[in-house]
Amino acid sequence: MRSPRPAVDGRAPRRPGSRRRRLLLPALLTSAVLLLAGAIAAIGAPPPTPGVVSPGVDAQTWRPELAGDVVGVQVADGAARLAAPRAAQPAPRPGSLRGATRQGFLDLGTHTFARAVDRFAVPVTADEPAGTAVAVDVRGRDAAGRWSEWTPATPGSPAVLDAPTRTVALRLTLVASPGDATPTVRAVTVQADRVVAGSRALAPRASYRVFATREGLVGGTTANGHVITEEDQFVALPSRRALDADGKGDYTVRVCTEAGRCATVPVWDVGPWNTDDDYWNANPPRQNWGDLAQGMPQAQAAYTDHYHGGQDGFGRQVKNPAGIDLADGVFHALGLQDNGWVTVDYLWTGRSGEAPADVHLATASAPVTVRSAPASTATDEGVVGRSAVVDVACRTTGDAVTGSRGASAEWLRIGADRYVPAAFLTAGTPAPAC
Repeated sequence: MRSPRPAVDGRAPRRPGSRRRRLLLPALLTSAVLLLAGAIAAIGAPPPTPGVVSPGVDAQTWRPELAGDVVGVQVADGAARLAAPRAAQPAPRPGSLRGATRQGFLDLGTHTFARAVDRFAVPVTADEPAGTAVAVDVRGRDAAGRWSEWTPATPGSPAVLDAPTRTVALRLTLVASPGDATPTVRAVTVQADRVVAGSRALAPRASYRVFATREGLVGGTTANGHVITEEDQFVALPSRRALDADGKGDYTVRVCTEAGRCATVPVWDVGPWNTDDDYWNANPPRQNWGDLAQGMPQAQAAYTDHYHGGQDGFGRQVKNPAGIDLADGVFHALGLQDNGWVTVDYLWTGRSGEAPADVHLATASAPVTVRSAPASTATDEGVVGRSAVVDVACRTTGDAVTGSRGASAEWLRIGADRYVPAAFLTAGTPAPAC
């Protein structure tokens, strides 16, 4: 997912000794079972069958309805399919794949399990014509309210999170080549349990120097459905593991130039070049190109070292070593005049040595200038974009500022000599006084 016993019309005549044999048979079977159990205990359990996942503990099930937030997907008649693009609304496409593929997302929302789990097998009932596919990603939320990356769950290879959690989210990605064909999803089941071996140690926060390009494409639509505007403030990374929903900042980066200016903004697109290159992760869990050093984008290796024949994952000749795309507003806020090298901190990774319970988060309700001191006249050090989520070290009093949340004299320190007025940010648990 015994064959039935054959019908018997009569009884065979009893032969001498047959009753004794019937009485001895249960005893012999019991002895054989005990001997076999002893042998297995002596040599250890047999190796697991390839492709079969051994059960963990705290097994639980979630059967989500095919309903939720959609981007490029339509749900009708109990099934989810790629939506036909409307002429007045450009179809969402990753910045790295303009015109090369069709894709859409169905966010099935969150679920809270009765007990903490960290491994997820997600069987999907779907029709997948040639040239189409359905991908499943799972993520979990920690005690501080920060989400893990989206982690793929494939047949025979469940998603395993870094830490156990009770609250998880599920996302389906539907992909198809150009044309009319579409995958059709009919049902999804989440089978969750706890890996007995425990969770992976928390890694330090990822920070790497990569080549940045200007995305532009004003009027286009990003992978998450965001319509790009002039002076927009977001970035694209070449993996959907860190793709956020439009208007959210669970996956936020801090991009800094050599001159020291920084922009802290959300990840709202996928690109450049690849869509499965989470180069900021170690291998594992790096999804692809695991022979490259952590922090080395595949496109950079292809451009500088002729890695993979100098091509990206789609067979295109790589024309620059980009590992991040910058929307126009980020490009200008950093004072860049051309594509160039930047340092990127991937703020959802690690905790910079802090325990999750000690993390204080704040979300920008509007773009806000970062100052070197809690004063409106202090040096402009960069920007925190709308929806970006930042770590707050402490709070202090400074100049009164009127922002999107009203008037306030409170300022939040988000780094060494880096302050933002609280009037523009929504905080979770209050940070301590500086």
